[in-house]
Amino acid sequence: MSPDSLGTLDGFLRLVRDDLGLVTDLAGPEAAGCDLTDLPGWDSVNLLRLVTLLEQESGRAMPVGRILEARTLGEIYALVEDLR
Repeated sequence: MSPDSLGTLDGFLRLVRDDLGLVTDLAGPEAAGCDLTDLPGWDSVNLLRLVTLLEQESGRAMPVGRILEARTLGEIYALVEDLR
């Protein structure tokens, strides 16, 4: 993925879906609003994997404390957008 892929919600969801390999039907705003605890296979290890991927893709440090407080992928995406 390129850093530009983080510029859209769909790009962010593709990163989660393809690079973490968690959910095959993850797409669209409804997926972004889904509670993290409801995502199949989601756990704290995958959250840390996502933080690492986001840092690699963006070239920036992620606010891990704020990401840990996020309840949805949409909230995590909003934090990434705030850093752009």
